[in-house]
Amino acid sequence: MKEIEKLIEIEALLENLMKNHQKGGILRIKILFFCSVYQNLPVGMIIDKLGIKKANFTLMTTSLVEEGAIEVKKSNIDRRCRLVCLTEKGQKELDQFLSGMKRALGNTTVEVDKSIDTLCTFLNKII
Repeated sequence: MKEIEKLIEIEALLENLMKNHQKGGILRIKILFFCSVYQNLPVGMIIDKLGIKKANFTLMTTSLVEEGAIEVKKSNIDRRCRLVCLTEKGQKELDQFLSGMKRALGNTTVEVDKSIDTLCTFLNKII
């Protein structure tokens, strides 16, 4: 049970940290991040990874498309599948956010970096 309590605490602390450095919401940055890491990712996979409702995703992506931060296009392989791609403008916004977070966090130790990697590996296995 202690692990669950720690995970909840970590999630809350990270969300608060990110809120202090991002205007427009954390969901916006999460979508930009997933588009950057997983280029040409199908919409359904992003929704699953984020654990959000399709309606919330649609509202956010509509805004991001209108602003020119992402593009949504049909797959060349399966025309029914929509892919989300990060634009240069979206990458710039994401890079600015990540730089701000890096400045806020400062330098970390090898132990902290290893702990973060271990936590990510663990969570990716169970999700």
